[in-house]
Amino acid sequence: MNQTLFKIDKMDCPSEENLIRMKFEGLSQIKHLKFDLNQRELTIFHENNINEIEESLKQLNLGHKKLYTKKTDRISFDQNDNNQRRVLWSVLIINLVFFILEMSYGLFSNSMGLVADSLDMLADSFVYAISLIAVGKSLLYKKTIAKIAGYFQIVLALIGLGEVIRRIINPVEFPNYLTMIIISVFALIGNGICLHLLQRSRNKDEAHMKASLIFTSNDVVINLGVILAGLMVYWLNSSVPDLIIGSIVFFIVSKGAFRILSLGKN
Repeated sequence: MNQTLFKIDKMDCPSEENLIRMKFEGLSQIKHLKFDLNQRELTIFHENNINEIEESLKQLNLGHKKLYTKKTDRISFDQNDNNQRRVLWSVLIINLVFFILEMSYGLFSNSMGLVADSLDMLADSFVYAISLIAVGKSLLYKKTIAKIAGYFQIVLALIGLGEVIRRIINPVEFPNYLTMIIISVFALIGNGICLHLLQRSRNKDEAHMKASLIFTSNDVVINLGVILAGLMVYWLNSSVPDLIIGSIVFFIVSKGAFRILSLGKN
């Protein structure tokens, strides 16, 4: 058996881990995957050559680089899929709850930043759901779900960007900066809860679960961005900061959607 180490620049959260796992599902030569999200490294234990594996990584466009391939005597790997499934269900539910919360208050407070952040939460939920609801199903079934989720995200992002453009052309009432800040703080707490749940799942005998210890850094940055936008709306007495952060997040959601769609490719 061979052991190959990859550096994957854009792999910084469990969402990318799940995308990679799904992409590799049809490759019988892969025996085990070990993720290190903190170092953005993926170790693959496999038989035969690495060419097909590298081609699959290339299709995900996550910025991979092979560091080395070497022989290994390791032949067994401990797995605990039930534990991982429970953790993913918990994180999925939290993301969905905060999607509803941020979307509701975003519309209520007239904030595109909160609406966009809610769609980012929904995007993460899609990735977890793809893995969970298709457990035991065929690879074709999972790819079909991935396509549906990806196209749905693109539609939502386009609608959001269209609304941003509409508000630029026809200015509307300023967003409620206080609501933006308060709800984003709650979203930060939600991400903290997700991280806590993932940390509790840590098991030294389950290397693949270590990949779930670090939740999406993008979510934290976006939460802070919305908080900053709320402060800027107050200081500048302008809705422009809210529109800017909304546009940035819609762009991030679009990129995530195209990554999911890449799973549907042969």
